[in-house]
Amino acid sequence: METQKAVISKEEIRRLLDVEKLEYCYECGICTASCSMAEMLGKDYNPRTLLEKIFLSPESVLASEELWLCAWCYSCNKRCPQALRLPEVFLFMRTNAIKHGYTKPFENALKKIVENVPLPLVNMFVCFHPERAGLNIDEVLEETEKIHREQIKKIKRKKATKDSGKKIAVIGSGPAGLTVASELAKKGHEVTVFEALREAGGMLRKCIPEYRLPKQVLQKDVQFIKDLGVEIKSGVAIGKDLSFDALKKEGNKAIFIGVGAHKSQNLKVEGGDLKGVVNALDFLWNVNCDKKIEVGKRVAVIGGGNVAIDAAKTALKLGGDEVIILYRRSKEEMPANPWEIKEAEDEGVKIEFLVAPKKILGENGKVSGIECVRMQLGELDESGRRRPIPIEGSAFTQKVDMVILAIGEAPDLGFLPKEIELNEDGTIWVNPITMETSMQSVFAGGDAVTGPATVIEAICAGKRAAESIENYLKCLGE
Repeated sequence: METQKAVISKEEIRRLLDVEKLEYCYECGICTASCSMAEMLGKDYNPRTLLEKIFLSPESVLASEELWLCAWCYSCNKRCPQALRLPEVFLFMRTNAIKHGYTKPFENALKKIVENVPLPLVNMFVCFHPERAGLNIDEVLEETEKIHREQIKKIKRKKATKDSGKKIAVIGSGPAGLTVASELAKKGHEVTVFEALREAGGMLRKCIPEYRLPKQVLQKDVQFIKDLGVEIKSGVAIGKDLSFDALKKEGNKAIFIGVGAHKSQNLKVEGGDLKGVVNALDFLWNVNCDKKIEVGKRVAVIGGGNVAIDAAKTALKLGGDEVIILYRRSKEEMPANPWEIKEAEDEGVKIEFLVAPKKILGENGKVSGIECVRMQLGELDESGRRRPIPIEGSAFTQKVDMVILAIGEAPDLGFLPKEIELNEDGTIWVNPITMETSMQSVFAGGDAVTGPATVIEAICAGKRAAESIENYLKCLGE
């Protein structure tokens, strides 16, 4: 494609950048400090300076590979004091880049992504979304796979000369665990991943719907990691099939815990035990296992995160006539990514904001409706969002025949030895610098430490943990 002379509308730029907000940007650095891609790529990517370049000289940015390195996690937006939506600004510029024939910058960015980000095929689907800018996703995947295959060959040639002889155990095969396994295998270590599910992938396989992440794409990335020499033992639950102590007795010099957050939070309201009330994680997992699922005609999804969005869209695709998300705060406080919210609404999912469930109603043991109360927002709570407060006398009832609970997820850590300290919220305490737990030689990362986060954040945590484990192994001096 030939490059055409580009002219970017200044008015469109001003609207997207929300210039009035930008005027109050004091370059605090929160956006860049929040960015997993900036952490992984260092000087090669800085979202704050990229934003400035777009404002000052938008046409010159079309030729920049930096434009394609945003992973759509919205961490910058969620933490920015001015709530600037950088991913959407970058998408506008990406679309213009393709329109004017600037494809080479994407090709260069793709090479950087493959070199620095484990699970590149998965990430093309769930993080980078080149198709939103007009690129053909199948062609992108084909090129990604080609680059990755060549990279694996080079790594294997180097690896053959530097086998360390050190064994490491990784518990959990989600994005954090697979990243640790991949990074340490490249260093010449013998890595074994233990996964309780029958196939590797963790939350990637369990809860991300097929329309967002085709399973054959995940399988290819898992195979690439196996090709590095990583052994993956599926269907092995630590604490049940194999004791935690046994991992150390088998000669593992370090252990990484990356078990994700697979446990659904329960909604403490009357009627939660009625037929037709299901947890979102169980619902998504059963769908991914190709089990026959009966979806109600009128479905209420309670919650506001990405899991709630996935559950709502899946229910709609499975035949629900009307799917409504009930969220107790406003759209601005909703933790789901704005783009995912927009896509859900475009597909027909309805969202009622400032609404909280009070009671699930039933007839003959089955869900028949849900009693809700309207909310108003008060002062900020510990999460930094305004606290929802019930409005007296505002109760109302909606007829539904299925309720999907998506009010949060937590790690299931009952298998851990008592020496490993937990935080008050049930996540694993780690040293923030080294990511080592309170037990020597045991490290942790991903959702088991932070609570539910994005795929790219889990990968970034895995990269940090792998580096710390490598440093730890060097200190052993064996």
